[in-house]
Amino acid sequence: MKSIKILILLLTTVCFMSCEKTFLSPELETGINGDNYYVNDAEIETGVLNIYDGIQGVNALKITNNNLNHAVQVEFYVTEMRSDNTRTKSSEGEAAQFESFTIEATNGIVADYYRSYYNVIYRANLVLDNLGAASPDRAIEFEAEAKFLRAYAYFNLVRLYGDIPLVDKIIAPLDTETAFTRVSATTIYELIVSDLETAVIGLSDGGPNDRASKAAAQGILAKVFLTLGRYGEAQALCEDIMNPGRGFSLENDFKNIFYNEGNNEVIFAIGFLPSSNDDSQNFSAEWLNSVGRTSGVNYVTADARASLDANGGNRTVLSYREDSGQAGQYQVVKYLPNGDTTLGIPVTSPDPTSGGNDWIVLRYADVLLMQVEAIMAGAASTTSSNALASFQLIRDRAGLTTPVTSLTKEELVEERRVELAFENHRFFDLVRFGMAQDVLSAFSTANNLGYSATDLLLPIPQVEIGLSNGLLTQNPGY
Repeated sequence: MKSIKILILLLTTVCFMSCEKTFLSPELETGINGDNYYVNDAEIETGVLNIYDGIQGVNALKITNNNLNHAVQVEFYVTEMRSDNTRTKSSEGEAAQFESFTIEATNGIVADYYRSYYNVIYRANLVLDNLGAASPDRAIEFEAEAKFLRAYAYFNLVRLYGDIPLVDKIIAPLDTETAFTRVSATTIYELIVSDLETAVIGLSDGGPNDRASKAAAQGILAKVFLTLGRYGEAQALCEDIMNPGRGFSLENDFKNIFYNEGNNEVIFAIGFLPSSNDDSQNFSAEWLNSVGRTSGVNYVTADARASLDANGGNRTVLSYREDSGQAGQYQVVKYLPNGDTTLGIPVTSPDPTSGGNDWIVLRYADVLLMQVEAIMAGAASTTSSNALASFQLIRDRAGLTTPVTSLTKEELVEERRVELAFENHRFFDLVRFGMAQDVLSAFSTANNLGYSATDLLLPIPQVEIGLSNGLLTQNPGY
């Protein structure tokens, strides 16, 4: 799936509005368009694949058109680098705004992420708008897959930007009321839950893990329910995934999660191919200067290193390393494109700037820790045997085999930090557990940064406010 590019669909869907128009309802500029293309199952299938292509984004080092999607390839800026986990190597440019909590509404990366995921939503809506041309059985599958991907996009957007426009259908280019009217996060979550419940019913397991599945829909829905405080429903979903008959398990070797793609721990990933301008990723190279770059982003903070050193066990050496080009600087190693013979990490991309490392969205370890969180249900601690058993599985794999007899919220959050380090979970975890204000404020004070409570939401991109002629409002603090 991940290597398929449909030229016609790219021409019709990436001709979305440039600096003069919004991404929410692109004008079609080719002879083939959404009105005359989607007439059978095969053509609707290409539309589904095109949604994944939108999430995958383009490699900005190989395809330099700034109007194209970058989506998941820039996600670490708006998540990991807004936490206490990572920073820039040398405080350069717009990237430094994330680590210092001084993001401006004109930040191009903030606008890039926003427009990219709204284009993903457009692509999903295009498929949903054409389900009438599908055969009955395939229509159920197509609807489930498109709604899963739309929900995934909205879940990211609402957690990062707060109240946002709700676009659940194809809209006309001049429908600015829909395109620019912010609705409450509660309403956005209602759509997300509805879409994911449809996906759970309509999807099955057994396919490649870079495509939607029943387990992927259940796992994302469980995280949505945890975010909403619906703990019982989240627990049931996690435990259904944990049923041995589903076939998911922890990898024995932590390294294999990231370098043995298609393993039984990864439930959903965004697929990439090495040495392909269209299907590769550049974030691996952006995180390194050992591939010829003079600066780096997503470098590991002293705070994160201290956590991993204290609690990472055998995960630590496979999570960060010292930059061979500069002592005292530390790099993420979970997605190395050029390998590391000392760590036994293989070369995955002959050209490191065309990385083929898949981006993992959901894996089994996350599900186990979500089950613990759901059982804890907002309490300060737990002695539940089921929670402790799941927690112990994660610790045992890390070589930390001392039996756990009780568990606090802080210990769970710390375990999520070291297990899922640099996988874009830390910021969302701190917010969901209600710890972001205290943790980030203390981190900011210790490092002379500029954090304030309004930094928990990104600014609405100023370019979008300008396009709306003032209809789209800004978040507080910007």
